[in-house]
Amino acid sequence: MAASSLQAVKQVLRKRIRGALASMSEQQRREESQELVRKLLLTDEYKSSSRVSVYLSMSNEVQTEGILKDVFSSGRMCYIPWYDTGSTRMEMLRVTSLEEIAALPLTKWNIRQHRSPDAAENALSSGGLDLIVSPGLGFNKEGHRLGQGKGYYDTYLARCHDQGLSPLTIGMAYRCMACEEVPMSEHDSPMDKVLFVS
Repeated sequence: MAASSLQAVKQVLRKRIRGALASMSEQQRREESQELVRKLLLTDEYKSSSRVSVYLSMSNEVQTEGILKDVFSSGRMCYIPWYDTGSTRMEMLRVTSLEEIAALPLTKWNIRQHRSPDAAENALSSGGLDLIVSPGLGFNKEGHRLGQGKGYYDTYLARCHDQGLSPLTIGMAYRCMACEEVPMSEHDSPMDKVLFVS
């Protein structure tokens, strides 16, 4: 499929899923998020990880506060994204508590992050990551992921691999985010595992 056709198909799929997400009730979000977080905490990938990256969820994403609480209470090292809003550059920077996260400034996307990429320990320069819990708009059973279209995670995973690092990746999907097909380009990185609502 030509690059322009691929992007057009992705945009149609993004629009459909965003519409479905917007129609979810708060209770539905809460219940499906709780189920997915429980499933994640029971995976062998999570249990064996000591250095974990967790995204800070926006309102329409699977909520990750339960994961963050477990990461901190279990003594794992936690890293959250720092995004350069003017490029596809992303870093994973360390945080040590929910209170520290709550004190971070908000970006234009209403996501908390460190003020600069030098404000905290960087995962790539301190040993890499064991596990990345990745956000996404859509996923299928083969691990194909539809992101927001910015390319942050695919670019970051390519950098990991360039440094000889191979973090495991897990996506979590609300019921309306489960797709039969997700179009992929050669630059898109599939997830190692995707968790779906039962």
